[in-house]
Amino acid sequence: MKHGLRIAMMGAAASALALAPAAQAQYRNKIAHNPAACNSGSGPAVKVTVNGIKTSKGTMRVQTYNGTKADWLEKGRWLNRVEAPARKGTMTFCLPVPKSGSYGVAVRHDINGNGKTDLREDGGGMSNNPSINIFNLGKPSYTKVAFSVGSGVTPISIDMKYW
Repeated sequence: MKHGLRIAMMGAAASALALAPAAQAQYRNKIAHNPAACNSGSGPAVKVTVNGIKTSKGTMRVQTYNGTKADWLEKGRWLNRVEAPARKGTMTFCLPVPKSGSYGVAVRHDINGNGKTDLREDGGGMSNNPSINIFNLGKPSYTKVAFSVGSGVTPISIDMKYW
């Protein structure tokens, strides 16, 4: 193999390796709970108002996903996550997104704080408030939850459901 071609191939391989962590870095970002971050109007971001929180016990977890079949509710495929102590009634969260596009939001109220979904106690909700029942086990299609985010702040409202 000629020396110039070998160097070019090594350079291409190094570039590909350098891009791999950047592609993975888009997932699993834990961010601070700062609802005021959406007040400036800068985005792209989603201002999520969660209604019907039944108790101030436990933790609220709000996660954004790409609005695609490949990512929606897939383990480890969430983009940004905010966790905060639950407050009965209504809470607001600000979640930045990487760019304008299609996204979905999932909310979970872990009442006993054990980090697991306890169907008899915990609650949840999703963007566009799809029907959740025993037949779809709380996992409606990405087509039912996806919504568009532009360059600014997109407000959405999610109603909690408790089983």
